[in-house]
Amino acid sequence: MNDEEQGEARASGCTMGWTPPQNETMRAKASAGRRGGMLLPTGSGLRIAVVGCGYWGSKHVRVLSGTPGVAALTIVEPNAALARATQAAFPAVRVRSTLQEALRSIDAVVIATPPETHAQLAMQALAAGRHVLVEKPLATSTEEAQMLVEQARRSDVVLMVGHTFRYNPAVRELRRRLRAGEFGRIYYIHSARLNLGLYRPDVNVIWDLAPHDISIINFLLDAAPVAVDAWGDSLAFGGVEDIAYIRLEYEKPQVTGYAHLSWLDPCKTRSVTVVGSAKMAVYDDLAEERLRIFDRGIDDGEGLAPLHERPPRYRYGDITSPHIRPDEPLALQDRHFVECIRDKLVPETSGEDAIGIIATLEAISRSIKRRRLLPVTAALPGGGLAAVMSEARPAAIQALTGVAPS
Repeated sequence: MNDEEQGEARASGCTMGWTPPQNETMRAKASAGRRGGMLLPTGSGLRIAVVGCGYWGSKHVRVLSGTPGVAALTIVEPNAALARATQAAFPAVRVRSTLQEALRSIDAVVIATPPETHAQLAMQALAAGRHVLVEKPLATSTEEAQMLVEQARRSDVVLMVGHTFRYNPAVRELRRRLRAGEFGRIYYIHSARLNLGLYRPDVNVIWDLAPHDISIINFLLDAAPVAVDAWGDSLAFGGVEDIAYIRLEYEKPQVTGYAHLSWLDPCKTRSVTVVGSAKMAVYDDLAEERLRIFDRGIDDGEGLAPLHERPPRYRYGDITSPHIRPDEPLALQDRHFVECIRDKLVPETSGEDAIGIIATLEAISRSIKRRRLLPVTAALPGGGLAAVMSEARPAAIQALTGVAPS
């Protein structure tokens, strides 16, 4: 995850709070203490390893340290200084230098490492029969993501992806109102995710930030885009796209989503705007009032007079901000991971769900290259992050580190 996405882990909430999925088709009876060929602890709770103790890995350690159902934590961090610092903050955790070493004494793994390592580490854990939560993106191509989903199915274990905004109670409250029809017909949804940096050598701004926006819009519409059109450019240095504009076309419902992404903006922005025929809404992750509902719109007076004789009528009604409970999205997400393991639930942000997001990212990358609207299709050879970064990465590494790659 992007180090600048601090808004994801800050407090927010909704009137009803967060609850796990209640769809009975997603539930299965818990096995008699055994899943994926490994014995799960029945009384003491789960033993979880966090791989990577950087910005987000350390947050997972903090959250899981206080999560009900977690009995023991292990950190996997080859950087000895970082491992010592994490253990100093959380003395109860055990330290291991490799995942292979940790696998002997754990039930589940949280992977919070650079994206290019996700697939290899997740596959190692899944093949060993361990449950896995991977920070976004699940993998760097749909081919890798499909392999992980298939391995999780063979091992009969949980595979979950850290699309944290899906657990943000303000986003969930917005979705509840949208599904209730409060906004009328949805005209469009616009997302803006801007800041000055942080430039990274392993991803461009699209693969770094767009997973959030795609995941949020998909969640609000309960759909996935069928086509994308995108423009991106590398303006500052390193040959990596640092600004992008994306159009997402949804078929059912027929809605267009837009996303503006930038590492090159003077103001930090994290917002989603929903514009409907009856009402409008703005979710601003950086504001004190995270969700604001606008009783505003336009009425063309249809049926009252011929079109050329009736000017548009603008409606300016009340602006309301619903009460939002201060629940931390990351804590809700990690709690859901534990519940999915314990109760054999399918995660809300499952591996299957992530395949669609990665396919959309690949389509965006192709659209930027070809400069036209393209369908979101299944895996295509050479369409993943590795292909996108193959030319840009050497220059990016040198620009960010001052050392030419070998």
